[in-house]
Amino acid sequence: MAVKISISALFFFCLLLRSSATPRRHIRAHHPCKKMVFYFHDIIYNGKNSKNATAAIVGAPAWGNKTILATQNHFGNLVVFDDPITLDNNLHSTPVGRAQGFYIYDKKDVFTAWLGFSFVFNSTEHKGSINFAGADPLMNKTRDISVTGGTGDFFMARGVATLMTDSFEGEVYFRLRVDIKLYECW
Repeated sequence: MAVKISISALFFFCLLLRSSATPRRHIRAHHPCKKMVFYFHDIIYNGKNSKNATAAIVGAPAWGNKTILATQNHFGNLVVFDDPITLDNNLHSTPVGRAQGFYIYDKKDVFTAWLGFSFVFNSTEHKGSINFAGADPLMNKTRDISVTGGTGDFFMARGVATLMTDSFEGEVYFRLRVDIKLYECW
């Protein structure tokens, strides 16, 4: 009987040790290790604004062209951008970095896009990049996309970025508020 109790106690003790050796990463998984808010400003080239355009339509469906977004929810358009990132919603504020990447309008029946881009920083506060990817259902007030990695100050960062359309002017200018929560910081 004493042997059975000792074996049971040893088994319980081993389980207790194993659970206390669990990496702390799981414990803090629900609390971000870093939060940041940025704005990026996208000005699509429309054939007349070459001096201040920060984005260009580089792919269009057969019925579209590369200076005006296609009808049918812009389906088939591929836009490449190099947009300024600011700490506030003023286009003329000093940029703290660049948002560089692309978006593809990917549905005919719903206004939506797929994004792949990086925030590239080279300022006194941040150096390196944060990489993002995911679907952007544009008609939703807020949308979440994945933070898939990073470099420099954001080496191997993982998390979620919540996007909100902060402003838009026709089909030439829009501004996104990007609320970043990193859950893995090195």
